[in-house]
Amino acid sequence: MASSSRDLDPRRLDVAALAAAGAELAGEWPADRLRRLTSATLPPEDGTARPAIAWHAHGDRRVLAGAGVQASLSIGADTEITLECQRCLQPMCVPLHAERRIFFVDGEDAAAALDAQSEDDVLALTPALDLTELIEDELLLALPLVPRHEHCPKPLPRALVEDEPAIDPADNPFSVLAALKRGPQPN
Repeated sequence: MASSSRDLDPRRLDVAALAAAGAELAGEWPADRLRRLTSATLPPEDGTARPAIAWHAHGDRRVLAGAGVQASLSIGADTEITLECQRCLQPMCVPLHAERRIFFVDGEDAAAALDAQSEDDVLALTPALDLTELIEDELLLALPLVPRHEHCPKPLPRALVEDEPAIDPADNPFSVLAALKRGPQPN
């Protein structure tokens, strides 16, 4: 099957045509093209532009358990992002890598049923898939839940315990509750 240039346009990708041709697409996108990803990250510390996103997609037809041979798409992306370290609250550069195989089947119901029993993701086949959004979704899923430096570059701030006034135990509102719990005290 011959593929037209529209079939292999990442913004309106015909996954069935890409899989049938066993074709591969690859390239780089400027980071600002993935708006959700840029809004979830900090700009680089040095004021330079955010690094580009290198991506690739390979289509083929593979056996999906319970569904026979189906269109399959292997995608991957790499970039570097800046996040806030949750330990020292300083910016940190994080390499970000995402990779996934996705099968495409006819119909939402079939996709939902097969997705529940497959290790790979299963989506409903659409006439035109926005590969940019799919890759952005995978990069967002690859973000670290709690970004932290291995070793923070600056020492963590310490509370100055000696400058804080001592708390009188009698001022503690829970001391009244504790006294009530103990009951009346003998004189």
